[in-house]
Amino acid sequence: MASLSMLGPFSIDTAFPAFAQMRGDFEVGTAEMQWVVSAYLLAFAAMSPFHGPLSDAVGRKPVMVWGVGIYALASVGCALSVSLEMLLVFRVLQGLAAGGGVIVSRTLIRDVFDGAEAQRLMSITVMIFGVAPAVAPIVGGWLLQLGAWPVVFWFLAVVGLSLSASVALWLPETHPPHRRIPFRFVAMLRGLTIPARDLTFHRVVWSAALSFGGQFLYIGAAAIFVVDLLGKGELDFWIFFVPMIGGMVLGSLLSTRAAGRVSGRRLITIGLIAAAVGSVLNVALAIGPTEAVLPWAVLGPAVIAFGSGTAYPSQQLAVLDLFPQVRGSAVSLFSFCTLVLNAVTTALLAPHVTDSVLHLALAAAVMVFAGLALWLWHLRSVPASVATSA
Repeated sequence: MASLSMLGPFSIDTAFPAFAQMRGDFEVGTAEMQWVVSAYLLAFAAMSPFHGPLSDAVGRKPVMVWGVGIYALASVGCALSVSLEMLLVFRVLQGLAAGGGVIVSRTLIRDVFDGAEAQRLMSITVMIFGVAPAVAPIVGGWLLQLGAWPVVFWFLAVVGLSLSASVALWLPETHPPHRRIPFRFVAMLRGLTIPARDLTFHRVVWSAALSFGGQFLYIGAAAIFVVDLLGKGELDFWIFFVPMIGGMVLGSLLSTRAAGRVSGRRLITIGLIAAAVGSVLNVALAIGPTEAVLPWAVLGPAVIAFGSGTAYPSQQLAVLDLFPQVRGSAVSLFSFCTLVLNAVTTALLAPHVTDSVLHLALAAAVMVFAGLALWLWHLRSVPASVATSA
């Protein structure tokens, strides 16, 4: 399940070291290359509301097997692309298909486990997932030593095919027929409208999306941040990703150790406050002479990631526990909101705030504090005595 959730970051970050080659081959600029990220994210977001309801209707396993299998075929199309336009078409297909594994895999833990055990396993999954953005650009850099940029997408095709086969052979079905909703469009749409009409759902989801968005802004703009602002090369992405993802892994580890001892509400609060402190530190370091100097330039994002890693597992469980009858739909809508924000951030916000380290830090701080404000609103609106995991 953790490997399936890692497919998303691998789809984005493995290609970052190849951007310079692709830009030269396709004769396009930096702004156009950002669409290699945005096209995938927008397609992923557009399809994400449907993967969960489909899994509620036909079971988790078929959606994952077929989704990741189609992703592997789309990766082959990316590798064979001869123009940026052709590449973007197959990136869209990648995004449409990948959610079958990335989104649906999150519901499996809550299908089987409750309480502290669910929190512990979700935290472990997020911790392993957190390693992917750090490893992916390093792997991408190594792959470029073996050949030109298409080798990155051949690698993703092999990963997708391996995961699809693994699910088919070894992963059990966790959503039996007697729990499924009718396989009808109206029934699946109704499953989406239940959480969509709930204000509590939106407070929790947008708090998670915005607080994580402060971290994702750096991930989506990594090619600009590392190469243009920090002046590093195609093999140097680890300088940024290792401390950032290290922070997220440490936060997830804290969440794992706290399972059964600290409530989900308190963990989320602790995590979001830590992320806010990290965003303030990030802005402070970007104002002075440490603006583009390592390690100070990556310290703030690492602290933001620590806070996000602490809060995110409990935020996901909070959403799943709000709607136990339509968990697939709830996690799909959660993913949809997060992905839309990430795609808009990458496509529309990042180009306007990556002219300096300071502007990037300020934009991240605004997102983190907005997420914290929504969570504090939620705490005031839903007292602990009447709340579930949220």
